[in-house]
Amino acid sequence: MTLESDFLVIGGGIMGLSIARELRKRFHGSRVVLVEKETHCGEHASGRNSGVLHAGFYYTADSLKARFTRDGNRALTEYCESRGLKINKCGKLVVAQNEGELKWLDELMLRAEKNGVDLQMIDQKEAESIEPRVKTCQRALFSPTTSSVDPGEVMARLHEDALAEGVDIHLGVRYLGRAGDGIATSAGNYQAKFIINCAGLYADTIGRDFGFSKHYRILPFKGLYLYSSEPAGSLRTNIYPVPDLRNPFLGVHFTVTASGAIKIGPTAIPAFWREQYQGLENFSGAELMEILFRQAGLFVSSNFDFKRLAWEEIQKYSRRHLVSLASNLLQDVRPSRYKKWGRPGIRAQLLDLKEKKLEMDFVIENDDKSMHILNAVSPAFTCAFPFAHYACNMANLLVP
Repeated sequence: MTLESDFLVIGGGIMGLSIARELRKRFHGSRVVLVEKETHCGEHASGRNSGVLHAGFYYTADSLKARFTRDGNRALTEYCESRGLKINKCGKLVVAQNEGELKWLDELMLRAEKNGVDLQMIDQKEAESIEPRVKTCQRALFSPTTSSVDPGEVMARLHEDALAEGVDIHLGVRYLGRAGDGIATSAGNYQAKFIINCAGLYADTIGRDFGFSKHYRILPFKGLYLYSSEPAGSLRTNIYPVPDLRNPFLGVHFTVTASGAIKIGPTAIPAFWREQYQGLENFSGAELMEILFRQAGLFVSSNFDFKRLAWEEIQKYSRRHLVSLASNLLQDVRPSRYKKWGRPGIRAQLLDLKEKKLEMDFVIENDDKSMHILNAVSPAFTCAFPFAHYACNMANLLVP
């Protein structure tokens, strides 16, 4: 027996749920089915997200994520407020650790102005008035619209809303392969007029089944946070370093959660299979061999110094080293307060095989039968609502 629908969404993360909801609004009376391999939506990247709603000043104005982050911050803030979900409007300080980094504060300020994002250049004294323990050289940036939410709470409510709006959500349904104009799954075949692949860590694999992702592969990076034993409210705002703008990672920083707890991280440690959360959990020999092959190639040649990145990140498995890095941003950071590791997450980072580079922006490939979200790049959680609108605009043009 084959289940038929107008639209079939593969993947129940924040992107899949947001796109499914938008399709129901956009195409009145259509049947929208979402399949998710786990027993709950958001079990992977979305539910393990940092929970930070970014403002959108890191990115160049010509990128998709510059616009999506700015608009997504506003949209997801409104969503949480309208539904009574936890949101901590604590803002963010971006600090300079030496005079050489001041030029990068200026660059971020320029990007904020071009992107239409509220960002304030402040002096050291003003930074200390926001957070007395902060360390910065001469100046800092303050982002008043950066906030924190509980990603698990947001995902649970999105799931509820999608069901109430008429999306058919089928949990525990694993994608097995393409079957004609549809897919084969662990629960039988699904057919649809249009398929949208939002499978995150496996988006490239599914994309190849449909003739896409020919020169792209997902590289997984493990993200870990280390929690402080200090009481909630001990830190007033998120504190970030100036990032290395050549890479899609923001460096070790302090995050204040929706409940006021403090954590440092994340890491971006190269993983050896796609769902390598702990020990040999979800081990795949085939994935291990493929990813080792990709990593070995990047050690030999890459345009972003993979060797240096890998070595710097692997060192962050050391609690003492991670705390030492964080102590560059804040006074009175004691290793004895940082003993509890949080739930690991895996970032699905797209690699361009031709250019040997990490893709910094969203990557979408499609035809008139399917669309494949190959790189739902960080901060995809913040970007989800406007990205869903963008994707559905594309679908509207493609569907006969």
